[in-house]
Amino acid sequence: MIHPHTEIRFINDAVGYGVVATRAIPKGTITWVLDRLDRFFTRKQIHSMEPLYRDVLCKYTYRNAEGDYILCWDNARFINHSSEPNCITSAYEFEFAVRDIHPGEELTDDYGYLNIEDPFEASGTSAGGRKTVYPDDFVRLHFDWDAQLLGAFSYFDRVDQPLLVLLGDGLREKVKRISSGKEKMDSILHCYTGRHALTHRAKRILKKRHDNVVYPF
Repeated sequence: MIHPHTEIRFINDAVGYGVVATRAIPKGTITWVLDRLDRFFTRKQIHSMEPLYRDVLCKYTYRNAEGDYILCWDNARFINHSSEPNCITSAYEFEFAVRDIHPGEELTDDYGYLNIEDPFEASGTSAGGRKTVYPDDFVRLHFDWDAQLLGAFSYFDRVDQPLLVLLGDGLREKVKRISSGKEKMDSILHCYTGRHALTHRAKRILKKRHDNVVYPF
């Protein structure tokens, strides 16, 4: 479920519509949570569908750590890509605002952490950002994404959290422990579909680690 202080607006001809903040959304706010209305599809289910349905799912789904395709039931499916996103997904099936989002500003994700299957040229990428998004961007960029998530967690108890009710009791307590420094944060690499098939070279890259982050290997 997307944050309630958002709405759909036309952005430009390159990206079409997007999700825009109607009020200020401070850093550390949960901006999206996977909920019980979101739909899961396996690869087999998608390939058994008519092309019309497949095209819709290829456009609007992301893949989770298990490789299933997730279709958000609400406006969350309209969030566009940016190489400098203001929202980042966590290992706990929710996203944080990693900086203050102002009224009228578009909410964005980096599609590099959505387990895309093929590289694509990004439209509307912010100046100075990378222009091509790759399926293995997790390997190169997880350290920076984790750093931004750690910063967002530190603001968790300081801001209003309208989506907090969607987190189970156990997860709410875990998030509070992480935000207070009493527990380490699970790395965004836990979301990576390809984490079990990383090459030896890729794992050498992953030697750069945060002390207060738990990695999947």
